[in-house]
Amino acid sequence: MNRRDLFRIGANGAALAVASEAALAQHAHPVNAASTQAASAPDWKPSVFDDHQNQTVIALTELIIPTTDTPGAKDALVNRYIDLLLRDGEEQARIQFISGLNWIDGYAIRTGAAPFVQLPEAQQVKLLEALDAGGAGLETGQQSFRSLKALTARIYYATEVGFKELNKGGRVPAGFGCNGKNQE
Repeated sequence: MNRRDLFRIGANGAALAVASEAALAQHAHPVNAASTQAASAPDWKPSVFDDHQNQTVIALTELIIPTTDTPGAKDALVNRYIDLLLRDGEEQARIQFISGLNWIDGYAIRTGAAPFVQLPEAQQVKLLEALDAGGAGLETGQQSFRSLKALTARIYYATEVGFKELNKGGRVPAGFGCNGKNQE
């Protein structure tokens, strides 16, 4: 799956602001100096996710923005920023996000006989395409997946890795963040 597939499959989903993403959006910016320092710490441990949930978020976000000839969501540590947002956000947002992860895992077990992270990548992609398309009985999974796509894109392009990818070729300012100089 490449970035074009992400936007082909998820253009509508990224535009939707569902409850959990909207609740997390109350934080003005998902990536700032403090969160970057916390997310990139060599001894980082999730605050909200258990190990399985963290691995599931890594797998999901990497399928949304995969590593190709450019860095993907895993390289940008998107899972860590999501964990930090959930830690510092409202309890209801945490509950909704974890419930969504559990729903996706349950659906993976029902349809593929294994938790999401244990499915082969082709099966993971097929499952996510089904969730994106929606249908009877998939509303919860569709909402959770679309929220995760929007959150992943928002965080990825707010990180230095994503910023550099977005601004290849000097199309916009070359620096990441404020350089402290007064600009006119």
